[in-house]
Amino acid sequence: MKSDLPFGSEFSPSQIDLGGVLEIVRNNSGDIPAIEDTIKTRYFVTHGGGSDSNRRKLAMNTRLGLQSYEILGRDGRLTELGEELYSLRSNEKALYGRLAKHILVNLQGTTLIQCLQDMEAAGERIDLVKLRKWLAERGVHFPRGGKHPSMMRLWLAKGGVFVGTWRVDEHRVKELLGMTAEDIDILSGFTVEQTAYLKALANIGTAGPHKSNDVEKLAIATYGISSQEKGLPGRVLNALRDAGYITYTRGTGGRGSKHSMVTATAKLQADLVEPLIRQLEKQTDAKLRPLLRKPLDQILIELDSTNKHVRGLALEALAFKLMRLIDLDYVATRLRGTATGGAEVDVIFESSRLVYSRWQVQCKNTTRVSLDDVAKEVGLTHLLKSNVIVMVSTGKIGEEARRYANKIMNDSNLCIVMIDRKDIASIAKNPASIVNVFQREAVHAMKTKRIEI
Repeated sequence: MKSDLPFGSEFSPSQIDLGGVLEIVRNNSGDIPAIEDTIKTRYFVTHGGGSDSNRRKLAMNTRLGLQSYEILGRDGRLTELGEELYSLRSNEKALYGRLAKHILVNLQGTTLIQCLQDMEAAGERIDLVKLRKWLAERGVHFPRGGKHPSMMRLWLAKGGVFVGTWRVDEHRVKELLGMTAEDIDILSGFTVEQTAYLKALANIGTAGPHKSNDVEKLAIATYGISSQEKGLPGRVLNALRDAGYITYTRGTGGRGSKHSMVTATAKLQADLVEPLIRQLEKQTDAKLRPLLRKPLDQILIELDSTNKHVRGLALEALAFKLMRLIDLDYVATRLRGTATGGAEVDVIFESSRLVYSRWQVQCKNTTRVSLDDVAKEVGLTHLLKSNVIVMVSTGKIGEEARRYANKIMNDSNLCIVMIDRKDIASIAKNPASIVNVFQREAVHAMKTKRIEI
């Protein structure tokens, strides 16, 4: 079972010394067997651990825990967070405080402490079985019998977040996050519709102002919520405004009426947008990170750069921006634009909303997408196990390419989405219009796949 909490077996302050492990990794950077062997010798031979094969397994679990907590990369090298922790290893308070903040912001730690506080308020005795059920109600899952919350609690306790076994120190949480428990409660207290609206606004990435109904349309399409035609201020906007996440101007009624306009505040940027960007930045090339913070229209300008390297990075950033709008999760970049002179890039995304789907996004900074371009992506779906192909072109989609895509959709369970330069220009002007583009393509796919019963 996939876990929403990081794996931490043997990666525990009761079994290893974080500063010492960081030094082991740094001294054996990139050499995973050497890292595991040194961890085994230092922590699982002197203090027992059974047979040699069992001790090796314990050392491997420690290494996997470091990866799960995003301290160690799969290549056996410290991540950016790992390097930061390494620099703090001689100052335990700073070291464990930084790790605790990372857990709270990026690894569902905040959800864990909210859940514990709710259980305490309800007079519920806290154990892993009950905690598993309470977390599941919040959409956070970990394997049956897993000790994931216990390991997380131990690290958070080292950072001062707990004053008892499960009792939260709210002052320390505020110190680490810059948010009070009341702020966290406000976020968790929003309705499903309010949360979806807030996340959709955060996905747009720019403050605005944006038409309120455009953001609502994006929220409905992305998160599958149902909404009513009227009463948006009372149902959604007022609560978000009162919490400090938006400001808005009311629309006017009658002939020539104007829509309400919504603007994201600095608080929304700090609480939602910034953590999302930081999470994405950890997974991407360091050279790409500055572009992830740029508006879509600026990225489009860089696609015309005379520098091939700049064009390649901008093309990859374009894929991230478009898929971020509909809240897909980044998996990997298969082909970087820098390797093709900025001509094309393949990026893989996933979604687990309602049903699991894998999205294979091909961005081309060329004048035309040909049949061969689409055929190449179709061929890759067997290897990548993709359900959806998204062809994004800064030029045109050729007629032969469209006819071929129609035939593939008619003959298989694949969906192929075509986005050309006109669509990109429309999305750059109004990010929420990506909904119209995907709805157009969905209707087209439905007609193409229509069966006679």
